[in-house]
Amino acid sequence: MDFARLCLGLLLPLVAALDFTYHHQEEMEEFLKNVAQNYSSITHLHSIGKSVKGRNLWVLVVGRSPKEHRIGIPEFKYVANMHGDETVGRELLLHLIEYLVTSDGKDLEITRLINSTRIHIMPSMNPDGFEAVKKPDCFYSNGRENSNFYDLNRNFPDAFEFNNVSRQPETVAIMEWLKTETFVLSANLHGGALVASYPFDNGVPATGTLHSRSLSPDDDVFQHLANTYASRNLNMKKGDQCKNKMNFPNGITNGYSWYPLKGGMQDYNYIWAQCFEITLELSCCKYPREEKLPLFWDSNRASLIEYIKQVHLGVKGQVFDHKGNPLHNVIVEVQDRKHICPYKTNKFGEYYLLLLPGSYTLNVTVPGHDPHLTKVIIPKKSQDFSAVKKDILFPLRGQLDSIPVSNPPCPMTPLYSNLPSHSAATKPSLFLFLVTLFHILFK
Repeated sequence: MDFARLCLGLLLPLVAALDFTYHHQEEMEEFLKNVAQNYSSITHLHSIGKSVKGRNLWVLVVGRSPKEHRIGIPEFKYVANMHGDETVGRELLLHLIEYLVTSDGKDLEITRLINSTRIHIMPSMNPDGFEAVKKPDCFYSNGRENSNFYDLNRNFPDAFEFNNVSRQPETVAIMEWLKTETFVLSANLHGGALVASYPFDNGVPATGTLHSRSLSPDDDVFQHLANTYASRNLNMKKGDQCKNKMNFPNGITNGYSWYPLKGGMQDYNYIWAQCFEITLELSCCKYPREEKLPLFWDSNRASLIEYIKQVHLGVKGQVFDHKGNPLHNVIVEVQDRKHICPYKTNKFGEYYLLLLPGSYTLNVTVPGHDPHLTKVIIPKKSQDFSAVKKDILFPLRGQLDSIPVSNPPCPMTPLYSNLPSHSAATKPSLFLFLVTLFHILFK
C-alpha cells in the first residue's frame, strides 16, 4: 500500500511553492483553500470559530480520513500565533502543511505518518493580534493580545487557582473544539525564547512548588516529549542562545520553573481535554525579519515531524462489555499515575495513554462495578507509527444499561487547590493517594 501511494504521489497536483514571507489573513486563507482544493483526498479545511473582529480561526486537517475520526487513529494538533506578535510558528505551520501534502506518496516516512495519524494544524489562533502589529519588534508589540486586549494564554480555566477573566471568543472556540475531537498530543508555538516548556505552568505545594517546579503525574513522558523536539533543533538544544534569557539545560524546562502563569492553554489541554501539550518557544526575537524564515524552517522541520510521531507512544485500545459493545465514559488510567481529572474513553470506547517503555497496570473503572486491573508492557522498541494495541473486555457483574455521562467530565474549578502541601517529587505515593481520595470525595 505504501509503495502504491509513492507511485501515485508522482501524479498528484502541486500547490505553487509557498514563499518565505509573512502571510496576512487573506494570503493565508488563499493558501489554505488552494491546498484543500488540490489535495482534497487527504485534507479538510474548516473554521472552528471567529476572532473578536470576525476573522476565521482556520484549521487544516491532514490524514487519510480528514473529515472524521477513525477508530485507532490518534488525533494530533499544532496551534500557533496565540500571541499575535509571535510570528515564526505561524509561518512554520504553513510550510509544514505544504511539506506534508507535497511529500505524501513521495516520502515514505511522511506517507506512513499520514496513513496512521490525523493531524490538525491551526496556523493562527489570534489573527486579529497578528494584523494589529504595525511595527514589528523583537520584544513586544501591541498585537500580543487579542482585540479586546486579553492575553489568550492567561484566559483558560485554571486547575490551581480561580481565573475569573472574561473568556474570549478565541479561547471559547478552542475549548469547544477540544470537545469535538479525541486529541492525544499537541504543541502550541510561541516566540521570544528558545525552549520546549512542559506542564505544569501553575502549581500548588502538592505538585512541587516548594521546590520551584510543578510536576504532573506524567512528568517522565513530558520530559521525553520536550527532549524529542529540542534535541533535533541544535540551537534550542544548546539552551543558551538568547541573550538576556535564562539558560535551559538541553533546551527544555518545566513551565512553573521558568515562571508561573495562570490560565495557560497547555495545562488546560492536559487536565480537562486529556491531551498532552507542550509549549514551543521557537525564536529569541518574537517577530524576526522575514529573510530569516528559511533558517527557522531548516532548524525546526525535523523536530516538527518527529514530535508528531510521538502521538504513537504507549498504549491504545477500546473497552467492551460482555456483548462486544464499546463502553464510553469508562475511566482508564495507569494505576500509579492517576490524573486529577480522570481520563475516560470516548464515544467509541477508545482510550489513548502516552507512556514510555515499561510495565504498567491499567485500572479500568465503570461506575457501580469493581475496578478491573490489566497488565500492559510497552516494549523498548515500539511499533513504528502505532502504540501498543490492547482492547479490554470489562467483566461486568449484572446488567449494565448505560454509564452516566458527566458533562463536563470535571468541574472547571481549581481541582488542585484542596490538596494538602506535599511535594509531587518527594512524596509521590502520598500525592497519588490524595489525588485518588479527592476524586472519591468530590467528583
